[in-house]
Amino acid sequence: MTAQTSVQNPLPFFVKDCVLSTISTGEHAGNLIEFRDKLLTIHEGCIYHHFWGGHLRPMFIDPEYQNDFAVWAHRALHDNILAERLGIIDPTQFRSQDDLRGAVIEVVENRLDESEEINNLKINAHFYFVRSKIIIFTTPVQINTPLDLIKIVPFMSTHSIFYHFIDARRRSNEEWDDFSLWLQSYGNEFQELISQIRSVDPYFFTLPQLKKELIKVVQKYFISES
Repeated sequence: MTAQTSVQNPLPFFVKDCVLSTISTGEHAGNLIEFRDKLLTIHEGCIYHHFWGGHLRPMFIDPEYQNDFAVWAHRALHDNILAERLGIIDPTQFRSQDDLRGAVIEVVENRLDESEEINNLKINAHFYFVRSKIIIFTTPVQINTPLDLIKIVPFMSTHSIFYHFIDARRRSNEEWDDFSLWLQSYGNEFQELISQIRSVDPYFFTLPQLKKELIKVVQKYFISES
C-alpha cells in the first residue's frame, strides 16, 4: 500500500465546527438518593451532556475527573470513593446512553448500599441536570484526499475535533468517527489507518490532547508509507 491512493473518492470530507448550547431541565438532586431517583427517568441527553459536555467547556486546568457526576461526588458529597468509581466509567464502551445510564445507576446504588451515612447526607451544592444541543457550522475547509489529513487536521479547531471524532459516534450506525467513515469509502486501502484512528479513546483526553493524538496517528501513518 502506498500513501497515494489510486481510488478517487467522489465526495470530499467537509470540515464542520460546532458550539454547545446548554438547556436547563429544571431537575436537580440534593442528596445521593435523589440523584439516583432522577437518573432513572432523566432524559438521555442529560447523560450525554454530563459525560461529554465538559470537553467543550473552557477550563484552565485539566479536570481531576472526566464527567460531571464524578466531579459532583468529589466536590459536593466529598465522597472520593464514589467519585473514583464514577470517574473511571468510559462512555465509549457502551452502545447507548441508556446502557451508560444503567452503569452509573449501578455504581450509585452499590455506594448507597455500602454507606448509610451518605444516604442521609444533606448538601448545599445540588446537582443540576442539564441537556445540551450542538449547533453546527459549515466551514470553507474540505479534505480532498486522505493525504490531505496531514495538512488539515493540525489547523482544525478543537470543536471541529469534537464534532467529527466524538459526536459523530452517536450519529452513525457503526458508532464510528467521521474520519474513519470517510476513509472507509476508499475500500480496503486505508484499513490500517482506520484501525489506528479508531484505537484512540477520546474520553480520557482533553480536546487539545485528542487533537495531538490524531495528528500523531496521521503523520506516523503517511510518513511510514511514503
